[in-house]
Amino acid sequence: MDLMTAEPLLLESVITCPHCDYKKDETMPVDSCEYRYHCENCKEEIKAKAGDCCVYCSYGSAPCPSSQEGLDIRSC
Repeated sequence: MDLMTAEPLLLESVITCPHCDYKKDETMPVDSCEYRYHCENCKEEIKAKAGDCCVYCSYGSAPCPSSQEGLDIRSC
């Protein structure tokens, strides 16, 4: 891939809680995947869906940086 034409990574994502539909803007980490997330509204723990590497890939408006770069989810 040509680095001059590569799309910049999206680091902001809106997570939508599957329990209460609460939405929150979050900054995604670039060095790890988040498998769990606690909703600040309903206090429920959100876990990544089976087959997804993290909560951003499961419930976010943008996939995590690792997925954006096309990395194997096992590398998270």
